[in-house]
Parts: sequence; structure tokens; C-alpha cells
Amino acid sequence: MSEEKPLRPGWTTGTCATAATRAAVEALVTGHLPDPVTVTLPGGQRPSFSLAFGETGEGFARAGVVKDAGDDPDVTHGAVVVATVRPGAPGTGVTFRAGEGVGTVTRPGLPVAVGEPAINPVPRAMIRAAIAEVCAVTGAAGDIEVVISVPNGEALAQKTLNPRLGIVGGLSILGTTGIVVPFSCAAWIHAIHRGVDVARAAGLSHIAGATGSTSEAAIAALDGLPEIGLIDMGDFVGGLLKYVRLHPVERVTVAGGFAKMTKFSQGLLDLHSRAGEVDLSHLARLAGEAGASRALVEAIPEANTALEVLQRTQAEGIDIAAVVAARAVATGAALLRGTNVGLDVVVFGRTGALLARTPVVRG
Repeated sequence: MSEEKPLRPGWTTGTCATAATRAAVEALVTGHLPDPVTVTLPGGQRPSFSLAFGETGEGFARAGVVKDAGDDPDVTHGAVVVATVRPGAPGTGVTFRAGEGVGTVTRPGLPVAVGEPAINPVPRAMIRAAIAEVCAVTGAAGDIEVVISVPNGEALAQKTLNPRLGIVGGLSILGTTGIVVPFSCAAWIHAIHRGVDVARAAGLSHIAGATGSTSEAAIAALDGLPEIGLIDMGDFVGGLLKYVRLHPVERVTVAGGFAKMTKFSQGLLDLHSRAGEVDLSHLARLAGEAGASRALVEAIPEANTALEVLQRTQAEGIDIAAVVAARAVATGAALLRGTNVGLDVVVFGRTGALLARTPVVRG
């Protein structure tokens, strides 16, 4: 048997922006455009990057680096991250501007202030350090204006959570280690955290995490929640509730379809198929507790899907969705124990019809 090929790591937009900036600043102060260009990551690694292009002109220099996300399914893979640098006014240090395709923050609760370009703190620190390295060698002043842009970034941003987070006009420049770990789902977890932060900063007392677009639309309509209160949780119910435990709100609702909420009722906090399948024996036990016939209980483990179980129990008058919801809310409440955060679970059908809802339980 052949060994499975390891997944290839990649580079964050923050690392690409740092490499482009380092090359552009060196070109600005020395007239020489380094290619490849080497940068220092927060962990001390020193990767080198080839330039997609570079140019100098009267009072500016520009360089671009292609974002390589490795084997991670990243919407920015293949995008060109561009840095344009100019001398800044004396004493201003490094200043940041959002160019084409890079967003601007419009809501509080994010790591950078309202009105600032969506260039996160670690990439800013990496860029400042790269500029300082050039200035230390050349003796140049460190007053530099840095404009980061990503051509087509505004269109790419529509595939991210930036519009919901109040980041308008394009992508965020992200990264904490500089390295993209394939399939780590770190970007999604990061977006969940920022969504909670934005909702808290806006003063919302009730937020909802949904597993998909159907359940999100259904819970928004059911509870009248604004978009800012809707967290695109996906499969990461644990990621949402663990963050809410540390950054509490008055109430959080977890909403999803029957199969996903069945997994939650089993005790799973990652609802993706890679983390575990629907346990049909678990559903059989719940159906039995709810009063299902012996014949049905014995048939459930041989069912093809969770939907089949739902349909067969409904035909027998058994409210299996309510039992699943009750078990699921117990799973979540255990995670929130001691916080006094209110939690309820809502189960929706495939078209958004309400199947079950629990009372609010305090952690």
C-alpha cells in the first residue's frame, strides 16, 4: 500500500503582503528589486518568495506576490497580493492604506478600528518588521506609506464572511503564524469568533449559529434576528460555543437540520462527516424512549439516512426531532456550564420548516 501524500502548507495573505512590501521598500530606497525576497515569520521561519512583478517610478515602488494556499481550499489561492510604497511624512512611521480589493472596517468589534484598512494586527507587525530590516541595513528613514491591494479582491470577498462582518470593499489581510495549515479550518473558526465580537460590540443580546443557509434564513425569520446576529457556524458548533463561553452573550441559539442536530445530540462538537457519522443506533434508542414501536426501533439501525428515520418516526406519530433537540441542548449546556449564557436548539426540515425547538437552558 502506498502512503498517503502529506498535504502541502501554504502562505497567508499577511505573509504575501509582507513579502511584497519588503521587495517594494527595498526597491524604493535602493533602486534594487530583490527577487526572490525573504521575510521573517512570527515563528522565526525565513521563507523566500518569487515576485509576480515589480516596478519603480517617481516616488513609489510596487511589487506583487501570488498567494499560494498550498492544499488548503482557500478562495484567495492564486490571487496576487500587491504592495505599493511611498515615502511618508517625517515622523509618521509606517501607515497603512487599503488599495483595490482590500476591505475597510465599518463595524466595531474587529481587531482593527473602524475606518482602518482590514489588515490585521499580526500582518501589520510583520510588515513593520520587514520595513525595519530594510531601514536597518540601508539607513533609510522608516516613514513609509504602504498600500495593500488584491486585484479582484472585492469579488473574492463576496465568498467570505467579510460583508456580514462589516468589512466593505474587499478582502482582509489575515494570518497569525504566516502559514496556512491545510484543512485546519482556521479561517472559518476565525470568522466565527469575529462574528461574535461584532455582535457583542453592537450590543446584541441574542445571536444564532446556523449549520447552513436554509437553517440560517429560517432562524432569522423565526426570531427576527438582524444579519449581524447571524453567525455562519457551519459544522463548528464547538468553535462557536467555546468562544461564547469566554465571550458571553445573554442568549445563543443553535439551528440546523435534523441530521446535523442528531450529531450534536450524540455529543459531537464538529458536525462534519469527517468527525463522525449519524449514529442510527443512537436514534433508535431515542425513538424507543419517545414511544416508538418495537418494530420501528429495530428497523432504524438499518435505515439508509437520518431523513428516513425522521420520516418513519413522523409516520408513527413520534416527535423524534424534539427528542434530538433536547439531547442536543444538553450537550451544549454542558459546554456552557457556569456561564449563565442561555442556549436553545432549533431543528428545521430541509425546506426550513420548523420541526422542534427547546426552551432556553442556562449554562
